[in-house]
Amino acid sequence: MNKLKTSLLFIICIICSSSNIYDSNNSISNESYSILFIGNSLTYTNNLPELVKIVAKERGITISSKMITFPNYSIIDHWDNGSIQQEIAKNSYDFVIFQQGPSSRPYGREILIKYGKKLSDLCHNNNAKLGYFMVWPSLSYYHTFEDVIKNHRDASVINDAILFPVGEVWKRHFDLTKNFDYYSSDGFHPSMEGSKVAAKIIVEYLIKDQI
Repeated sequence: MNKLKTSLLFIICIICSSSNIYDSNNSISNESYSILFIGNSLTYTNNLPELVKIVAKERGITISSKMITFPNYSIIDHWDNGSIQQEIAKNSYDFVIFQQGPSSRPYGREILIKYGKKLSDLCHNNNAKLGYFMVWPSLSYYHTFEDVIKNHRDASVINDAILFPVGEVWKRHFDLTKNFDYYSSDGFHPSMEGSKVAAKIIVEYLIKDQI
């Protein structure tokens, strides 16, 4: 009888301790992370970092973030500018999420891999984890979507980085619904709905990386 009571008490302790880690949505509770977002207008349109904070808060996660983005900037431009190296070195970020894109062509693929490696090494030296924000082509170049997906997937594997497959989720939605509401009126930048979907995906994959 005493052995049975001891076993039951042990099981209860495990359940209680587990409930402090995960909530009913299988998210990590009472956690906080700092994120640096690097990119261009596909990131700063609709203030994606702020949307990520909102989604994360709903999952019991506190996010602090900084965004370094400029119109029409590629990762090469950011690297040559030098500000991202200084920012990562002087601050303690848990994640660095960069966006380059759409990167469907061979040159774009090369940049994703080559400069992703530079960023990955920089992050590793500063105790941060690199993440690729997979974007999407414009509607006029929709036929290049599969190359965008493949190049981001390959680059993230090669550089041992997290992949946030936003573009891939967008394409699945488009192919199933024939509704292109994630695009804004210019057929390239995200609508508010598209940015909200991107934020949900980023938070989802951050949680997966931590479990």
